[in-house]
Amino acid sequence: MDRIRIVGIRALGVHGVLPEEQTRPQPFEVDVELTVDLRAAGQSDALEDTVDYGAVCEAVNRVVSSERHQLLERLAEGIAEVCLGDARVQGAVVEVRKLHPPVRAMVDYVAVRVER
Repeated sequence: MDRIRIVGIRALGVHGVLPEEQTRPQPFEVDVELTVDLRAAGQSDALEDTVDYGAVCEAVNRVVSSERHQLLERLAEGIAEVCLGDARVQGAVVEVRKLHPPVRAMVDYVAVRVER
């Protein structure tokens, strides 16, 4: 099956368990991989025959910036639900990264990945 991959969508959002995470936006990064049959688009060269990745980026940004969740798991699930709202999308892999996690260790990020 074919795939559309969007890597490194960045947005500010208010997500987290700790009180300080629930009041101030922090940076998140999202990767999305959509399972889509791209044969029609490959033949027609027409945007209407595929999933518009610009619209997917806007939808992901909207979920991260406008919704509030405690867990990255719920944020990733919400993004997957939005992606699967397009009937052409047969599956979605979503990875959400919290770029500045409040942990007592030096880490690049923490991440959750869901496959639906």
